[in-house]
Amino acid sequence: QVQLVESGGGLVQAGGSLRLSCAASGNIFSINAMGWYRQAPGKQRELVAQITSGGSTNYGDSVKGRFTISRDNAKNTVYLQMNSLKPEDTAVYYCNAEIVATSAIRTNAYWGQGTQVTVSS
Repeated sequence: QVQLVESGGGLVQAGGSLRLSCAASGNIFSINAMGWYRQAPGKQRELVAQITSGGSTNYGDSVKGRFTISRDNAKNTVYLQMNSLKPEDTAVYYCNAEIVATSAIRTNAYWGQGTQVTVSS
């Protein structure tokens, strides 16, 4: 069993900051890319940021320069530092990880349960 547990969401005023965390646990052999997606009401889920096991990063255009993704491979944890938040950043944020479980022979994508981020104007 593999699970991702997110934390750090909440309510913040525009211009403020939040830090999301996502810890992977269970029967993990290795973790490849980890990332964050978000879904606002009535919209499709979109990529926020992704980081490879080697530390290469990729960001959605709307968050470049404001959000920073990082990971601690020893803790199987990925972080998302969100600065200069805007009301349009309001969404449910989901953690995603490409994991090879100890009982598996290939990579599977796992998702967290989601954490709400609300930015007030």
